[in-house]
Amino acid sequence: MLNLITPEHFQPLLNQTGVLHLPDGCALPIQIQQLTYAPKASLPGSPRTAFSVLLESLVPTDFVDGLCRLPLADTCLENVFVSREPAMGRDTQRGYFCIVFN
Repeated sequence: MLNLITPEHFQPLLNQTGVLHLPDGCALPIQIQQLTYAPKASLPGSPRTAFSVLLESLVPTDFVDGLCRLPLADTCLENVFVSREPAMGRDTQRGYFCIVFN
């Protein structure tokens, strides 16, 4: 299923809010911040260009990483690995997360 997800699934959701369902069952309100293409990270023979999605939590969270559920407009991503990024000059009260698709 995850191999069928393309950047187009996220494009209309940029700067929109949503909910990331964490491994412990909690619902974390997030905003989809950025979509980055990474053609050099694509798997050989893959028809899809690798890309990543940056998410920002809208509330403080201790969540670091794990398999999450993320509802999108026309599908729901199940067991997608979400990893935290350092705040690095951003609001330290929020969480910044990345999902990589390659």
